[in-house]
Amino acid sequence: MSSDPYKTLGVSHDASQEDIRKAYRKLAKELHPDLRPGDRKAEDRFKEVSAAYHLVGDPERRARFDRGEIDASGAERPEHQFYRHHAESDGGGRYHSSAGFQDFEDVSDLFADLLGRRGGAERTFRARGPDIQYHLEIEFLEAASGAKKRITMPGGQYLDLTIPAGTRDGSMLRLKDKGGPGLGDGQPGDALIQITVKPHRIFRREGDDIVIDLPLTLDEAVLGGKVEVPTISGRVNLTVPENANTGDVLRLRGKGIKPAAGKAGDQRVVLQVTLPEEADSELKEFITKWRRTHRYDPRGDLRRS
Repeated sequence: MSSDPYKTLGVSHDASQEDIRKAYRKLAKELHPDLRPGDRKAEDRFKEVSAAYHLVGDPERRARFDRGEIDASGAERPEHQFYRHHAESDGGGRYHSSAGFQDFEDVSDLFADLLGRRGGAERTFRARGPDIQYHLEIEFLEAASGAKKRITMPGGQYLDLTIPAGTRDGSMLRLKDKGGPGLGDGQPGDALIQITVKPHRIFRREGDDIVIDLPLTLDEAVLGGKVEVPTISGRVNLTVPENANTGDVLRLRGKGIKPAAGKAGDQRVVLQVTLPEEADSELKEFITKWRRTHRYDPRGDLRRS
């Protein structure tokens, strides 16, 4: 579809709603597949015109498009976090859409016009309904492990949505026949749910691996030992080797994302040696003495480069 629905309908950006309605009716009569059977180009054009009218034929959606809040497909633009039309949270994990279908009611008499041009012959008018896009924000762990969510559709109907384990940020889930109603005997469109995954304060995702930074005390780094580590499936004990350094990476096999197909990724644990927040006089005294006989050069490679 053209990125400009006004151009698709052949009207100016300041056209009245009535002018937009008339333009749609005129084009729909010319292009409808029942009147031009086998004309694939006309059928594609009819779909473009219907989608354009679905966007700007409704004053509220038109205003949001004109403000740049939604694009020509009706999807929320990333820089605008308005969920009123695509998905609103009521604080209880439910999401609502107020996108309506009044534009189809406006053209109900168009069906009679089309049938009349057929000389009164009985014929079923049908056109597939539009796809409706929603935006759903979920928690990192819901995306990683999978979850059940409920979306409230226009009119109060519910859609129960399964978030597959391993869902990525930006994924689009499709629910067949759950979009806008078809015209006449036409098949409904689909519901398209775009997923945004919230960042997590500890976990990061890289492919199917989970990555975390693990702070270590000085004694844990020098002496090694068992350290408790969080994973997306619970806490586990990790063995830190002696003489561990900041930047060393330890791997927990199979503790990453488990996709629907294929094996689970790993969890990579990046060590971060951390000194006490407050200066320790005993530690300072010990290090001062230790340095006199144990000096070493960790930056030798930098001087040779």
